[in-house]
Amino acid sequence: MGEEEAVAEENGGESGEQNSSWPTMRFDVSPYRTHHFSKQFRTARNPNNFLKGLKWSPDGSCFLASSEDNTLSLFHLPQDGGDSNGYGVPVPEEDSYGASLLVNEGESVYDFCWYPYMSVSDPLTCVFATSTRDHPIHLWDSTSGELRCTYRAYDAMDEITAAFSVGFNPDGTKIFAGYNSSIRVFDLHRPGRDFGQYSTLQKNKEGQAGILSTLAFSPTNSGMLAVGSYGQTTGIYREDNMELLYVLHGQEGGVTHVQFSKDGNYLYTGGRKDPYILCWDIRKSVEIVYKLYRATENTNQRVFFDIEPCGRHLATGGQDGLVHMYDLQTGNWVSGYQAASDTVNAFSFHPYLPMAATSSGHRRFAIPDDDDEDKKDLQLKADENCVSLWSFYVTSEENNTYDENNGVTSKSHLQNVTG
Repeated sequence: MGEEEAVAEENGGESGEQNSSWPTMRFDVSPYRTHHFSKQFRTARNPNNFLKGLKWSPDGSCFLASSEDNTLSLFHLPQDGGDSNGYGVPVPEEDSYGASLLVNEGESVYDFCWYPYMSVSDPLTCVFATSTRDHPIHLWDSTSGELRCTYRAYDAMDEITAAFSVGFNPDGTKIFAGYNSSIRVFDLHRPGRDFGQYSTLQKNKEGQAGILSTLAFSPTNSGMLAVGSYGQTTGIYREDNMELLYVLHGQEGGVTHVQFSKDGNYLYTGGRKDPYILCWDIRKSVEIVYKLYRATENTNQRVFFDIEPCGRHLATGGQDGLVHMYDLQTGNWVSGYQAASDTVNAFSFHPYLPMAATSSGHRRFAIPDDDDEDKKDLQLKADENCVSLWSFYVTSEENNTYDENNGVTSKSHLQNVTG
């Protein structure tokens, strides 16, 4: 059995078989835009405000977007899920609707994450954590916008130090936070300054050094944790005692995002000023399985990618405004579409609907000119610094069989199930 066949069987389920009870997203047909948000992110005080990332809530009821003005905006998904005509909407000048909640942080937001068991039917679980420059970790109520509690880490000078990355463990009982060459673990039910600290750099200078910028847990409850560093390395640890298992080298830039495959056997890592997402087999981490290209070789901006709920495909944005879809069984490019006219810095699949969300934008520097104040306003277009929701066409197993037997794809077989 070849390496690609092994990946096909273990990364994304058995090849050629799909769950007949769940429709399959079509990636050979470009998705259509259902909602768009841009105007509310720009104000007279900050006309060049841009998005830095977004994440769906675990229950899929809403998504959270982070912007450069230190604000997190929460948008609820409409009950119909999107427009019903199946053709999408053009980029409008006005937003589809306003944010349901705005959370203002005091400084730049480094990272944010949802509580893994968040459900809108249980208000106690509707929380998310944020890490902010020069601030402790905050736990926010996504229903009221109130600050639930804080988790404070201190340095050797007994001053508060900020986490660069934050994430809940799969059980939802602890908060793991990445600092400079150390991981701090907080008990979710014990806010304050109590935490366990684990150094990622040993006395013999072996291990993982640098700012720990991103972390992810294995979805199979195997007790494994992946931590990315701006030192161009990714460390694999045991969750219970933070024992370092091994370190992955190969990223050309600082690692900004890591994500496990749905079966937990593969790890995908991406870095800044690095045009490739690397695929690693964590069971034999001696070499890279394959590389996935994206246009990020000239930016320090963090660009988030995501894996679809079925685990078969990965999607990522880039500086060219394109979203690229890759088949994880083979590592081959499948399709792409133009999502924005600026850098697409985040792509996130909906947890269970055939939908996705993208955020775009980058920092702009206006040239001061006393003679013409209007030049300071760069007149941004609606499809530059924005958030868009996309719906994918889907097809059932019967339609797949029909298409294979006839060799054609009928548009009548494409379904929109977001409604």
